[in-house]
Amino acid sequence: MATRWNDLSATQKGVVVALASVQLSLAVAAWTDLAVRPAAAVRGSKARWAGIIGINFVGPVLYFARGRLPAAA
Repeated sequence: MATRWNDLSATQKGVVVALASVQLSLAVAAWTDLAVRPAAAVRGSKARWAGIIGINFVGPVLYFARGRLPAAA
């Protein structure tokens, strides 16, 4: 079911823009954290996590939930 942007209502366009903003914000935050975090503080390969973060919504959430090792006390 392909719908063109011009066929969407103003509300639907707003929802799409809001969801895209959330997705982009999550991805940028996760990639930034991954870039500055030492490899020893990441569970697994940083390159693998960089690819996983690119998966819509799921990737950044997985990174924040499972990709980072707990901070040393």
